[in-house]
Amino acid sequence: MDECQWMQTMKPKILLINPWIYDFAAANFWSRPLGLLRVAECLSRFDIDLKLIDCTHIRESASFGKGKYHKEIVEKPESIKSVPRRFGRYGMPVDEFKKALEKNAPFDMVFVTSNMSYWYPGVRKAIEVIRSLYKEVPIVLGGIYATLWNRHASDTSGADFIYRGPIGEDISFVFNTFGYKMKKRREQTPYYRLNLCEPHSFAPILTGSGSPYRCGYCGSHLLFERFERKGVSDITKEINELYLMGVRDFAFYDDALIVNAEEHIKVILRQIIKSGLHARFHCPNGLHARFIEWELADMMNKSGFKMVRLTLETVSSSRQTWTGGEVTTRDLVNAVATLKKHGFTKKEIGVYLMCGLPGQTFEEVREGVEFLKLLGVRIFLAEFSPIPGTSCWNELLKSGIITDDIDPLLTNNTVFPYLFSGYREDEMKKLKLEVKDYNSH
Repeated sequence: MDECQWMQTMKPKILLINPWIYDFAAANFWSRPLGLLRVAECLSRFDIDLKLIDCTHIRESASFGKGKYHKEIVEKPESIKSVPRRFGRYGMPVDEFKKALEKNAPFDMVFVTSNMSYWYPGVRKAIEVIRSLYKEVPIVLGGIYATLWNRHASDTSGADFIYRGPIGEDISFVFNTFGYKMKKRREQTPYYRLNLCEPHSFAPILTGSGSPYRCGYCGSHLLFERFERKGVSDITKEINELYLMGVRDFAFYDDALIVNAEEHIKVILRQIIKSGLHARFHCPNGLHARFIEWELADMMNKSGFKMVRLTLETVSSSRQTWTGGEVTTRDLVNAVATLKKHGFTKKEIGVYLMCGLPGQTFEEVREGVEFLKLLGVRIFLAEFSPIPGTSCWNELLKSGIITDDIDPLLTNNTVFPYLFSGYREDEMKKLKLEVKDYNSH
């Protein structure tokens, strides 16, 4: 279809796809395809018809809206054959995806997002299915994998266009690439949440993008050039609108939610408390322990926080400095004590402890586990996954542990520690079981 023919149709129809997860394990902690919804927000400024297919829809559980994915065991790719765990595709069955495509056909262009880089088999599978049914439709791939592994995505994904970086306010150049011109809508009000998402009792909230810090293992600064935040009034409006739609569980997914708390999160929480919303709030991403103080902890308690996750990374002071110096052991001790004085318990306070960092010994990880036990918090072992462009990645390159052409599948946080950390498998398995038993009491 040429440009004139395309412009003569009633409305261009754009299909948004959130592909499957391919991994050894996966669970939904209030996640939705926030990046894809941001794409929808930008596209909603044009006079087009938007539809979304989320391959990772879930069955909700009774635990504050968290849910489980449908899982199908699939053959492990050659590069991870040696990992002694079953590999799965998480999300809707492929036949169901084909039916969803047929239901939404015809469409003029497809936008596919990508999350974890090592989930790229899900991206390839989605594009493969689309291509087999709709050979001439242009396919655009964006997201985290497309940005961090741009060359790999260009070489192997099968997409026609690879969009690198965060979505911009002017996305029309993508359409210009295929000879299409977009017509702006008169009404500029974004409608992505109301019209595209299946109703759920939970919703993720992202109050900003990027981070003011540069951790040695984190790729946030590679995905976003600047640390930017939405206006407080826009955030509270979004929460209120979702509440009226029946949402009762909200999960903050910011990388730096409580940084500069006086101008940001405290203002938001004051308005939530004042409004009298009977909602629950969760922080699945690690909060900066150094910013947890008396007033903030009190406001978190009064506004309905039910999950508070903090990040320690390691008990080694030298490694704390090497990874960015965001948190010290003393910061964490003070934060936990403050939260407990405001009614938060072990069940509600969790701490991420890194394992498998370059040069990190198993003994260092165990020492961290024992320290957190004494602190009386839930322990979450965060297994290291290397990200291109970070200082940890460069350290691994320098030491010869990895090469630039490594298969992204090998950076999976299950695979990489197993193959490259040097930890004994039996010791690590025993420690995980020990942590699981401790958390259950």
